[in-house]
Amino acid sequence: MQVKAPDRAAAAHRAPPRRPARRPRTAASRWRSRRLQGLGYAAPTAVFVVVFFLLPLLLVGQMSLSDWPLLAGDQGANAPKNYTDVAGGTLLWPAVRFTLLYTAIVTVVLLALALLLALLVQRSRPGTGFFRTVYFLPGALGLASASLLFWGLYSPTTGPLSGIPERLGLTDEPVSFLGTPTSALVSTVFLVVWKFAGFYMLILLVGLQGIPQEVYEAARTDGASRGQIFRSITLPLLRPSLALSLLLCVTGSLLAFDQFYVLTKGGPDNSTVTVVQLIYREAFQRLNLGTAAALSIIVLAALLLLNFLQFRGLRRTDAP
Repeated sequence: MQVKAPDRAAAAHRAPPRRPARRPRTAASRWRSRRLQGLGYAAPTAVFVVVFFLLPLLLVGQMSLSDWPLLAGDQGANAPKNYTDVAGGTLLWPAVRFTLLYTAIVTVVLLALALLLALLVQRSRPGTGFFRTVYFLPGALGLASASLLFWGLYSPTTGPLSGIPERLGLTDEPVSFLGTPTSALVSTVFLVVWKFAGFYMLILLVGLQGIPQEVYEAARTDGASRGQIFRSITLPLLRPSLALSLLLCVTGSLLAFDQFYVLTKGGPDNSTVTVVQLIYREAFQRLNLGTAAALSIIVLAALLLLNFLQFRGLRRTDAP
């Protein structure tokens, strides 16, 4: 029995066509592909920054050089009148002094307490996770909500705190925590420290846990005391976390608004007016967006200069 040889034409017809071999990608093509991919990832963020930061910033710059009423009125260039009006304002320099005083007090108290809390919960012990959660829990509350909560606690008529000294026989009447400039400042600082101590504790705790334990063991072997270990090892190695906390705390304090707006409204007698509150008053109470924009530009320039000096100082400190 003879077996037919397969038809070569049919076999060729059934065989899949050969695909042309791909050329190997060059380094230049791979670089272009990665560049396009990176641009695709960065495009949404770039659009967000342009729409919600650069364009409003340009508009604020234009407003600062113009007569720009909030409601009805004619708009026109009046440079540099807005800036001269800001410099000649009666509340500007008191607001600047109060903002700087508040920033200094909050920065020192807040970072000192945050460092103490971070040292207390640094080691894993029974109950450490509970205390870490308790310390950080106020940070999950919004600042405006926390301010409203403390406003109720500080109320001399309905608040539970104001009547405690009277019930103890220390005073003859309920305490007004917001009635004097000093008490209003101290009460607001207490609120801010309660709100943000856990947040900065977390930053410093991460820095503490990044310090190698071998360094501590070597120092103890050499007979170093706890104070020497803290001054010579903990603080120098914790400097990046402290620098970040300092930068965030100073910037946030200089831009303080919510806590004073809710608690004191700038009182008593305009003694707790911050720079940002002054911007708010110019824009929404005096209805002058031009002056408010000029003050905003001045605050932005001051913050940029301050951050530049801080970064420069930290870079010099980190240099060998």
